[in-house]
Amino acid sequence: MATATAAAKPKAKPKAKRAPKKTVVAAPSEHKLRIRVRAYEHKILDLSVKQIMDTAARFDATVVGPVPLPTEIKRWTVNRSTFVHKDAREQFEMRIHKRLIDILNPSPKVIEALTNLNLPSGVTIDVKMV
Repeated sequence: MATATAAAKPKAKPKAKRAPKKTVVAAPSEHKLRIRVRAYEHKILDLSVKQIMDTAARFDATVVGPVPLPTEIKRWTVNRSTFVHKDAREQFEMRIHKRLIDILNPSPKVIEALTNLNLPSGVTIDVKMV
């Protein structure tokens, strides 16, 4: 009976060869200025992003974005009372809104104009050269 089950198994098909994967590498002469903007209020954030975009457009820079990133939400639950009444609680949350802007091949004038920008308080900017 062992010989009957061995004869019933189909033969393995030869596997088709796949073409090797092509990797796309950016040209080394392309530089990118990556700007991450963070704020607690989305209206102030959008005004700041618009100000950055207008500054970059004034110097004919190529701008990608703004790309909205996920909102970071921090939540806390605390007792209303100090000692008793465990069922009475309050919940608080803090939302941090984020945007991402890329400026392709920035000129020194663009970088200087962006460093001299006067943005409202409560807006945090991280600038990286990628």
